[in-house]
Amino acid sequence: MGLTSAMYVGLTGLNVHQARINTIGNNLANVNTTGFKASRTEFQTLFSQTFSQGTAPSGTSGGVNPTQIGLGAAVGGTQRLFTPGAVETTGLASDLAIEGNGLFILRRSNGQQVYTRDGSFALDANNQLVSIDGYRVLGYGVDEAFQVIPTLSEINIPIGTLSIARATENVQMDGDLSAAGSIATQGSTHASQALVDGGGNAATAATALTDLRSASDPATALFLNGTTITVSGITKGQRSVPAQQFVVGTDGSTLGDFGTWLQSMLGIQSGGSLPGQPGVVVENGTLVVRGNAGEENAIEITNTDITTDNVGAATPFSFTQTQPANGSGVFTAFSVYDSLGNPVNVNVTFALEATPDTGPVWRYYVEAPDGGASRVVGTGTLSFDPNGNLVSATGSPFSLDRSNTGAQTPLSFTIDFSGVHGLSTATSNVILANQDGFPPGTLSSFSVARDGTINATFTNGLTRTLGQVALAVFPNFEGLVAEADNLFLEGPNSGQPTITAPGTFQAGTVLGGALELSNVDMTREFIGLITSSAGFQAASRVISTSSDMLDQLLLIVR
Repeated sequence: MGLTSAMYVGLTGLNVHQARINTIGNNLANVNTTGFKASRTEFQTLFSQTFSQGTAPSGTSGGVNPTQIGLGAAVGGTQRLFTPGAVETTGLASDLAIEGNGLFILRRSNGQQVYTRDGSFALDANNQLVSIDGYRVLGYGVDEAFQVIPTLSEINIPIGTLSIARATENVQMDGDLSAAGSIATQGSTHASQALVDGGGNAATAATALTDLRSASDPATALFLNGTTITVSGITKGQRSVPAQQFVVGTDGSTLGDFGTWLQSMLGIQSGGSLPGQPGVVVENGTLVVRGNAGEENAIEITNTDITTDNVGAATPFSFTQTQPANGSGVFTAFSVYDSLGNPVNVNVTFALEATPDTGPVWRYYVEAPDGGASRVVGTGTLSFDPNGNLVSATGSPFSLDRSNTGAQTPLSFTIDFSGVHGLSTATSNVILANQDGFPPGTLSSFSVARDGTINATFTNGLTRTLGQVALAVFPNFEGLVAEADNLFLEGPNSGQPTITAPGTFQAGTVLGGALELSNVDMTREFIGLITSSAGFQAASRVISTSSDMLDQLLLIVR
């Protein structure tokens, strides 16, 4: 081999060590780049000049090794190291780090799909989750029921704009119904003055309102067609009943129609085995109002509580109480929510119904004071054993009519009385312990779980899933093609990506509020600088020595 060849061998040494220093320099320059993956330069020998292939051993002589002289080194390739970097906690919900395999998936404005380990994301003006360069993060969205749809799409987190509510489905009550009280056997009873028709006959349920008169003044019709009857001021259990109006000929035309309407308006529940024969009926020519049993259901009606716009009979009825309500009881009220988040008031009145040896029995009445024409919701019983433990409850579930409110109708909910006891305490007291409905709330914050699920928190306390971050897993991560901006493209030797949820199909998990740091090992890189510098210097000495020897050869010729 000539001296010129030796110089070229030294040149290859300069080239490979220079390439390695370039790689080390790039690693050190990106030591603080989020999600950066370090690379290493790998050397290979160039072909060798062979003077002899060598010989095999024989019976008379030993074997001879080949005689070769190497012709230098070359860069075999640059290998990217996908070892994990350290994780730094940032506290920003939009920052994401991957523990294990996988890359975040981004979409450029031109639709191209790219990949990154850099999870420093943020929300743009349209509440899209984007990278620092504005590339949109891809994942899985949700349907109207907030269930994840496994279709790759852009992730939207509408902070401050999305509002949701939840209709009540379950109500839990707590408290005690004292068995030491008196049994409720009857409700309050009020009877009107004697009423007749135009022929002087005692009024019946079928008597037309326009033909109805007081027996004391049979010449004056109490109502005309279109007369508005206003009911206002009646109390029930010393609680005001909301005022309502009945229009003759529109809401009903007979005295029985008005009685049915008044019964619903007052929330009187009738039928079955209810004590006291409650209801509003026409008996012996009078309008009779019988309330439900129990002092808490006691109805109070004065002569001015029912008025009309008929000047000739401004106060058509004159009621007299003929029977007071009796029996111990307790009243409680709470609110439930419809599908739009509107609160709906619910009243529950309890009355002691029986005290057999098997344990006390209470009856409860459920009303909706804001329920429109009818306050009646339903009734049921609570049976306790002799130790005051609840044995059974009847009546639930209940439904509230939400027609013409825009909300889903009916609103159905179940009342759980398992927390109510029947001991003989000083007083009865039943309260709402919990209900699972919520008023409207606006999305205020979010977090990302380890499986990539985006959990949103609303101002009303509700949490909902808004989507899921997806990861791409490649058969050969080292085959990816690196681009600027911490991005990778699918390469010829990377294989096709598998798009999956974190924690599945060999994909790693996601840490919310954290970032993955560079995996550059500075100690190793500095050592590499030293050895590369030494290698570069040694290769340069080969060139300088070959040059000196060539000069000496030229001096001999002279």
